[in-house]
Amino acid sequence: MIQIGVIGASRCDERLYQIAMRVGELLAEKGCIVVNGGLGGVMEASAKGAKLKGGITVGILPSDSKEHANPYIDIAIVTNMGHARNVVIAHTCDALIAVGGEYGTISEMAIALKIGKKVVAIEPMVVLPGVKVVETPEEAVEEALKGLI
Repeated sequence: MIQIGVIGASRCDERLYQIAMRVGELLAEKGCIVVNGGLGGVMEASAKGAKLKGGITVGILPSDSKEHANPYIDIAIVTNMGHARNVVIAHTCDALIAVGGEYGTISEMAIALKIGKKVVAIEPMVVLPGVKVVETPEEAVEEALKGLI
């Protein structure tokens, strides 16, 4: 199965939450596994959206306990690596979709680009060279899946 990372801040406003939730829904409808950092904000929203459509979710947690995962995570991977877990997320996913985000999101995008992964973003804090910026969840999922399905 295709594994798509949905990355973004652990706290976000309602508008970005809804965007991330829609991204999760669309990915699940396409049969993709949604991978994220397992916490709140964009990560929770994308997992919630995937679960609403019967999808599978994986949370790669920065902490030492699976109890820190949001309630929409099916498979919690405990790393106890803090932000270094961003490397695991980038390597695990076939492509990444960033929704908003902050410095952690920027690091995930940069790592993914460095290893040759496709990165798509909606309202990124910074536009890194190689990131495809789109406007809607539909465009983000379509772009992320190009060449994968």
